[in-house]
Parts: sequence; structure tokens; C-alpha cells
Amino acid sequence: MFDTIILLAGSAERAKLSILLKRFNQRLAVHAVGTLGDLEALEPALLRRARLIGFLTPVIVPSHILDRLGFGAYNFHPGPPSYPGWQPAYFAAYEGATAFGATAHAMVAKVDAGPIIDVELFKVPPNATVVDLEKMAFVEAAHLFRRLSPLLATRPAPLPDLPIRWGARKSTRKQFAAMCDIPLDISKEELERRIAVFGAVPIGVYPTVMLHGHRFRLVPEPAALEEAISPSLVPDLVA
Repeated sequence: MFDTIILLAGSAERAKLSILLKRFNQRLAVHAVGTLGDLEALEPALLRRARLIGFLTPVIVPSHILDRLGFGAYNFHPGPPSYPGWQPAYFAAYEGATAFGATAHAMVAKVDAGPIIDVELFKVPPNATVVDLEKMAFVEAAHLFRRLSPLLATRPAPLPDLPIRWGARKSTRKQFAAMCDIPLDISKEELERRIAVFGAVPIGVYPTVMLHGHRFRLVPEPAALEEAISPSLVPDLVA
């Protein structure tokens, strides 16, 4: 019997998204979690009657948990189908993408590979930064969540998917680190491009150069830190 949703999301979003789901099914039990450890601690009996929903989470849900879920798992990805993988906004900004967005999809063992349920797209404004793309993708993901909430909260059967395929190139942490590994013979234009994108917001990997056995890292200014840490947009969208 479908009576439980496991909501895997950030601490700022869990309460509001839980309220939204319960608005469409008052008898629904919502278990909000934030880490893989939280998921691993859930009882198998609970998983058998539950559906898992991930909202912009970095957690990769292992197959042994996906297999135990009685009513499937869905994820809201902060990028369009053409940008699967890790930190898609950075790669879109670096490549000068003209469109970006968010994707709702079924979870499978392989990351960002499950059937696509719904998509929101927007045109990238001129001179948009990584922070701009991430904020706009956040808003579109929230729109998707609001639109799909009635089905997610009430429909035991799998959600219908769209005839849309994921892009062939999937960004990874390794690729991100490679873009931050600055060669000594890099051109001025390419250096400025990489710094503007991959050095814009601190996520633990910084543009780095090795010179005479010493490693130099570009750490963003405090102003970049303040811009990156912005209030959640979810309350305004689902309240």
C-alpha cells in the first residue's frame, strides 16, 4: 500500500516541500532526510510502501535502496536533459549554452539516466553567470515539483515518461577538476574564461596551477561566498 514518501532534500527545502505533498494527500507520511546515512537507516518495511523523491540532492542513491522501494524513485535535476551529471550549470556556462533548465526523471542505478518525466527550460540571458544559472534552474525545479506533486503524492503507478533522451555527455567531478587544472601554456582568453566559470563559486575545487613545485589556488573573494549562499526560493513557490 502506497502511504509514504521519503523526501531527500536540503534542510531549507524539506519542510515546505513536505507541506506541498501532504496538501494533495493528507494521509501521506513524509519522511524528510538529507544524507545517504539517513537513507541507509530506514527500515526495509518502510521502503516497501514508500516512494523516494530527491530534490536537487548531491546524494547518489545506491541500487540496493532503489530495489527495495515499493513505488519507485524520482529526482529533480538542476539542469536540462542536455546537461546530465555533476554541477551542470558550470559546464553550461563554460560552453556558452543558450538554453538551460531543470529535469524531473525516474531514478535508476546509473546517475541521470532514468526515464524523463518532465522538463522546464529557459533562455539563458546575456552575460549570465554560474550563480544566475543555478538560481534560475532552482526556480524551474521548484515549478516542476509543484506541477508534479499531485501525481507524486497520490498515484501509486509509475509516472508517465516523455520521449526525451538524456545528452550523451555526462559531467563528473573528475571533469570539473580537470577544468580547474590550469596548464602553464594556457592562453589569456582561456584562463579568464575558466576563472570566470570554475572559480566563481566555492565548492571545494579551485582553479589551480603548479609552478616550480608549488601549488597555487584561486580562492573566490568573500563577496562570491555571500552571493552563492542565498535564501531558498522554494517557500515563495510552494507556500
